[in-house]
Amino acid sequence: MTEIPEHLRKRAEEARQKAAAAAAADAPAAAEAPAAAPTSEAASKIPAHLLERARKAREQAGGGEAGGGTATITASADSGAGSALATPAPPMAAGPGGHTQRLLTVVKSGSIQDVKATPVDKVHTWPHLLVVEFVASLLCIVFLLFFSIFVNAPLQQLANTNLTPNPSKAPWYFLGLQELLTMFHPMVAGVTIPGMGIFLLILAPYVDRNPSNKPEDRKFAVSIFTVFIMFWSVLVIIGSFFRGPGFNFVFPWHAGLFFEL
Repeated sequence: MTEIPEHLRKRAEEARQKAAAAAAADAPAAAEAPAAAPTSEAASKIPAHLLERARKAREQAGGGEAGGGTATITASADSGAGSALATPAPPMAAGPGGHTQRLLTVVKSGSIQDVKATPVDKVHTWPHLLVVEFVASLLCIVFLLFFSIFVNAPLQQLANTNLTPNPSKAPWYFLGLQELLTMFHPMVAGVTIPGMGIFLLILAPYVDRNPSNKPEDRKFAVSIFTVFIMFWSVLVIIGSFFRGPGFNFVFPWHAGLFFEL
């Protein structure tokens, strides 16, 4: 059940007190002059046919009894004289023109203030996400700092300009691109193929508009990612383990391994 605001309770209590005071003031006048009600009703702004309909409804309901604490008129017929006695009811709240006033239904709090009943599963980027990422980056920096203090980097000997290593391989993350250079023209291997791959990955979110987060529902996105990873993984593996002196194709179990981390 909706809780009624405190200011509406106070307003309703004040209205009841004013109605009780007005009823206590109008009760003697209503008892002395019972015939004044039709005059006040006629002088009011309520149409006459509505007042007549309300009067007939009260008479049919039980001698003028209205629900919720209204006036009760008891009519008793004398068998000899046929006269009617009107018993005044307890005082009722009356407003201008002698009409009964009553408090309407209290407005629910939902129409006054915005109440969110359904939980929201989204949070703001700041501070919920960025604070966690900042703490994680600090931990990584501290780990690398202590790791570099106690463990030396695996650097090779100084470079000799008179002696070129054979094979001369790029770092492992560039070996896929170096492998493409052995198959295509440098313009095709270094610009066209990588550029088309990056462009297709940029268009992927606009082509696949599936809002689901389940992998089984994202077959298009999973397929594109799998093809991209497998394409570069195969090129890196061939350049790392199957290229020997002169960057020629060799089998590592025959000619040895020409690759260093």
